[in-house]
Amino acid sequence: MYGFEALTFNIHGGFLEAIVRGHRAGLLTTADYNNLCQCETLDDIKMHLSATEYGPYLQNEPSPLHTTTIVEKCTLKLVDDYKNMLCQATEPLSTFLEYITYGHMIDNVVLIVTGTLHERDVQELLEKCHPLGMFDRIATLAVAQNMRELYRLVLVDTPLAPYFSECITSEDLDDMNIEIMRNTLYKAYLEDFYRFCQKLGGATAEIMSDLLAFEADRRAVNITINSIGTELTRDDRRKLYSNFGLLYPYGHEELAICEDIDQVRAVMEKYPPYQSIFAKLSYGESQMLDKAFYEEEVKRLCLAFEQQFHYAVFFAYMRLREQEIRNLMWISECVAQNQKSRVHDSVVFIF
Repeated sequence: MYGFEALTFNIHGGFLEAIVRGHRAGLLTTADYNNLCQCETLDDIKMHLSATEYGPYLQNEPSPLHTTTIVEKCTLKLVDDYKNMLCQATEPLSTFLEYITYGHMIDNVVLIVTGTLHERDVQELLEKCHPLGMFDRIATLAVAQNMRELYRLVLVDTPLAPYFSECITSEDLDDMNIEIMRNTLYKAYLEDFYRFCQKLGGATAEIMSDLLAFEADRRAVNITINSIGTELTRDDRRKLYSNFGLLYPYGHEELAICEDIDQVRAVMEKYPPYQSIFAKLSYGESQMLDKAFYEEEVKRLCLAFEQQFHYAVFFAYMRLREQEIRNLMWISECVAQNQKSRVHDSVVFIF
């Protein structure tokens, strides 16, 4: 019942909500980012991070450091936080936390299938997989020759199985079909997560509806832009859009027929929450669109912490930490490649 969460929420969720709010206080601030942007070497970055929550994860790393090492160790911090929360969670919070990782599972499946298609080494591919999206039989994905085998051999035992039923129609595993598979799986996942949050009700449903609707709309825009100039038909494009969100259904109808970035922009500017995102871009430009979307997402995620007694803070914390790792990767790459003039291009400040 909305408004009455305070009566019972703390029985099972109070301790973990306090933990996740404590983790959120450990996120890097604007001052931290300004100091990181002044670093001359990766060892300087390590020295600065030693005073943050990443310190224990980086302290035993020898010089010379590599960007991949920094990203790997920072991701390990995120995974440890997640596993710690999952161990102590009870239903329905434990299911909610598991839902958060399904997106990474989809990415890992696509990574391994694509890599196998291009005859890459399976062990090398497994090292590139996101640790939050690992599952027991992921290595055996490499033996699948078509969609049916992929499902029968591997995915039938994973949480992705219900989402996969829509993909089995296309038999061939080629680059185009794999991208369609990724987006079809994501669509099914987002819709399922959305339904689960609606079932939970209260503030969780209200805040998560907004966050998931934003994610669905962003994916619709990205699918549209990435499919311009490909053989994907309008109907195929429309099928990849999620059946909820601010753009559903009229915005989807308009996006499906867009032929260039400026037509996409014209559709999006009809929706007030997205006007500010496209106002930052000049006409015909899509390179900075990802950053504009990330900045808007970070604002919404930070707002999730303004209310209490709901599960959206767990989703928000995981997403903010992932954004922080993307920021650290960009800063580290710029420092390593001596491109410090570009260091602010892709950094999204969180606080």
